[in-house]
Amino acid sequence: MDINLKGKNALVGGSSKGIGKASAIELAALGANVTLLARSKERLEATLQLLDTSQGQQHDYIAVDFSHQDELEAAVAMAVAKKTFHILVNNTGGPPAGPITQASKEGFLQAYHNHLLCNHLLSILLIPGMKKAAYGRIVNIISTSVKAPLQGLGVSNTTRGAVASWAKTMANELAAFGITVNNVLPGATATERLQEIIDNKADKTGADPAEVSAHMQSEIPMQRFGKPEEIAAAVAFLATPAAAYITGTNITVDGGRTPVL
Repeated sequence: MDINLKGKNALVGGSSKGIGKASAIELAALGANVTLLARSKERLEATLQLLDTSQGQQHDYIAVDFSHQDELEAAVAMAVAKKTFHILVNNTGGPPAGPITQASKEGFLQAYHNHLLCNHLLSILLIPGMKKAAYGRIVNIISTSVKAPLQGLGVSNTTRGAVASWAKTMANELAAFGITVNNVLPGATATERLQEIIDNKADKTGADPAEVSAHMQSEIPMQRFGKPEEIAAAVAFLATPAAAYITGTNITVDGGRTPVL
């Protein structure tokens, strides 16, 4: 099975922490040259030191806030002018929790901007190079809410569904060029984002955060939260030559929690 990514260039969003960081580490371990993309220069520099260079890989980073789309476009366009990116991992932090009946117009617009529109922007910038190379892997890290909406995450549920439909459409249009587009759907994963959700539930219910965490884990067949590197393994596999015939699909990595196939 060919999982060698030596000579491939990867752009990984939200790679200063959590699943994005773990994905960058895994892609580098398979031989890819990784460009980290996030807003915190300090965190990016720290992550850069963790990336494997044993196969001669060369890594760098782009520090930019996804909320500033013009700056994001300019920075990535500059990077694309210097090299072809074969792999794009679309990933950014999810919108604030809350019931959909309390969601604001601004909340929806911000979520669509940071997820759907930025995913599209980055893809459009990288696709010409992928076509020329006859090799492209676009992997979107979204959520199991694509299959079953999660309670208390109204804006996120809605936005993730839009991204999934966008990705399937993109996959159909790009398949003939040797470019695949897939989604990885993490379940509850031990990241800063999950801790925020736990703390939010604890504040609203008056429960102890440890109790909230234990209850959430009890609903997972594996009885534990996922590790970022376990999600990253799926992301990295989809980026490899071995995954050339997998496109337009959703890969659930959730310890069995999602109640639908």
